[in-house]
Amino acid sequence: MRRALLAITGLAASTTVLVVLKGSPGTSQVAQDLPVDRPVVPGSAEPTATGGVTADPSPTVAAASPRPTRSASRAPSARPTTGSGSDSGGQTRTSSPPRTTTKPPAQPTTRTVTGPLVENEYGNVQVQIVLSGSRIVEARALELPQETAQSDQRSEQVDDRYSGSGGLVVQEQGADLDTVSGATATSTSYKQSLQAAIDRAN
Repeated sequence: MRRALLAITGLAASTTVLVVLKGSPGTSQVAQDLPVDRPVVPGSAEPTATGGVTADPSPTVAAASPRPTRSASRAPSARPTTGSGSDSGGQTRTSSPPRTTTKPPAQPTTRTVTGPLVENEYGNVQVQIVLSGSRIVEARALELPQETAQSDQRSEQVDDRYSGSGGLVVQEQGADLDTVSGATATSTSYKQSLQAAIDRAN
């Protein structure tokens, strides 16, 4: 009787253990499904206790996409050159040659130089010259003897021969002039005043 009781008790206990073990099948399955010495790679799927696959909890960083480069098709269009091109009407346009502006040569400045007053036995003589640069372009008698009709006549002969823009002074460009016949004193005084004016101009 006692042995029968022990046998029943042992059978009940073993049945309970089997039921308990069968009630939690995940525990034994986890032990059976897990691979031995298998390294866990980040980002790869891992087996779960239930036999499923779970994703790696650590988020994966997406590789930075390279910056889009400008395509060759969007290259800037070449600007039309100034030399030649077509207008909106399709007509060819040619550039005009560059204008060259040439300044006229500067005109030499003119200046007036007056000689000193020179006295002689018939009166006073004074000469003035007009120069363009260094060239005499005109000679003027500012004063000549006119006290008598004879001196006035001689003075007129000297003035006509020496003075003006076409007289001997402009022709010779100096005071080395021929003496007017019959008016030696007036001619000499004229040339003295003229030479002094030329000296002042230089």
